[in-house]
Amino acid sequence: MPAWQAARTLKSNPDSAQWPVRQRALEDGKTVYMAVPRLAGPEPFFALDPDHLTELPRKAASISGATRSARRVMLADVAPVDLVVMGCVATGEDGARLGKGGGFADLEFALATAAGLIGPHTTSVTTVHEIQVCPAGAIPLTDHDVPVDFIVTPERVIDCRPRHGPRRAAGICWDDLTEEKIASIPLLAAQRAGKA
Repeated sequence: MPAWQAARTLKSNPDSAQWPVRQRALEDGKTVYMAVPRLAGPEPFFALDPDHLTELPRKAASISGATRSARRVMLADVAPVDLVVMGCVATGEDGARLGKGGGFADLEFALATAAGLIGPHTTSVTTVHEIQVCPAGAIPLTDHDVPVDFIVTPERVIDCRPRHGPRRAAGICWDDLTEEKIASIPLLAAQRAGKA
């Protein structure tokens, strides 16, 4: 895809389903920012620089490999992102995603958008099996949900942009977050402290 070819930096979720995508990105010379699972710690992202890996891309792109090969960085240390790879368990042809229920992908997107790392021209994509694709309108969208621009399956690429338009996450939906979740994610706690 042209969006893949043009991308120099991408942000990916840490899920196993996108491991081959992260590997391919590193093999293609792209810098990969991968969220630390559950955004834990004050440095909630792994920065995988293909020029400075201590392991082969296949191993470095895994969570355990990133723990050994990548630098842990704060949000302020992340470069602007050209492409966002989001995980899901199902997706609609309109770009709506059904995640695992934690809301981490949307939260990462909102935090990166607020930091100016994701803009209106940043492409978002998910990779799924064909059986995970639902008709448009089958998956509801809430205020904090971020639809993807493209769905990539082994059989086809679905351009969702005409169906969802330029809609992006408006920001962090504080009312949707529990005190426990905010306390468990240092980046969120710091954001809220700065917001007050």
